Parts: sequence; structure tokens; C-alpha cells
Amino acid sequence: MESMITGKIIVVGDNIDTDQIYPGRYLALTDPAEIGSHCLSGVDEGIAGSFPKGGIVVAGRNFGCGSSREHAPIALLNMGAAAVAADSFARIFFRNAVNLGLVPVICKGLKDHVSAGQTITIDLAGGTVTVQETGEVLPCEKLGDQAMTILAAGGIKPLMRARFGKTDREAQK
Repeated sequence: MESMITGKIIVVGDNIDTDQIYPGRYLALTDPAEIGSHCLSGVDEGIAGSFPKGGIVVAGRNFGCGSSREHAPIALLNMGAAAVAADSFARIFFRNAVNLGLVPVICKGLKDHVSAGQTITIDLAGGTVTVQETGEVLPCEKLGDQAMTILAAGGIKPLMRARFGKTDREAQK
């Protein structure tokens, strides 16, 4: 994982819950592309279809509240999101995101400084977000060392496989 993430953004509001991120009616789906195609359909049915690959979701307060379903960060990853930057996250969503390899960044007030379609760069090591179009640099919270280690491995499962020397094929047995 790079310490700098650059991508075009979409902007959503406050209190986006896991059912808005990935509605329960799609929980039986298993195809990653199909899962991604329904991401954020509880906010707007058209978001996933126009989301830029490697894009970043910018949100307000309490992103990922609601149920603890892991499907929410899985859907965001399969939609093509590289990161989510928000004023705050529901605790369990934040942990699920890290464990599944989706970068969650706390950047208070970011959504008030950007518009959909702009490009931002998140500097994970430096703890900043830069709005490319304006040059504005905003502070964000740095992720802890353990979260960075998990994200660098691509998630908790790849990290554990690497630590215990198992290949993906061996781990499936």
C-alpha cells in the first residue's frame, strides 16, 4: 500500500449507515463485481455505475453506522474505492475497513472544502489531505502502526497468511 492515495471523489452526507452502503436485499450476492455494482445504492442508485476506479468517498460524521456487516467495506472495495475520508466513522465499520484492506481516514471538515469530481491526495504518513484543484491542505488523523501494517498487507487475512507462511491455496484447505 502506498502512503499517498490520489483519486477523484464523490461526496456523501452524515450518518451513512451500512444499509445505505450495501442494502440488505443484496446480501446473498457473491460475485464481487455484482456486489460493487450495488454499493451506495441506498444513497443513490447511480453512484456505483459512475464511480471512478481508485476513487475516494468523502463523507461527513458517523460513516458506516448501523449493523456490523462486513459487506459494507467489501462493497466499497468492489466498487473501486481506494479510501473513505470522513469526519468520523462508526467504530466497527472502521475496524472492518482496516481488516478488509479499505483505507479509512478521519479528516474533520473535509466535505465542506470539496466538491464531487475533484481530486484529493491523502498522505497517510504525513497526516494530510490535499485538494488538487485548490491546493488546500487539511490535517487528518494518522492511522496507527498496527492499522498501517494490516492495510499494507491488503487486510488481516493476507497479513496472517504471510506471518504463518501459508499461500492462499494452503489457507483454503
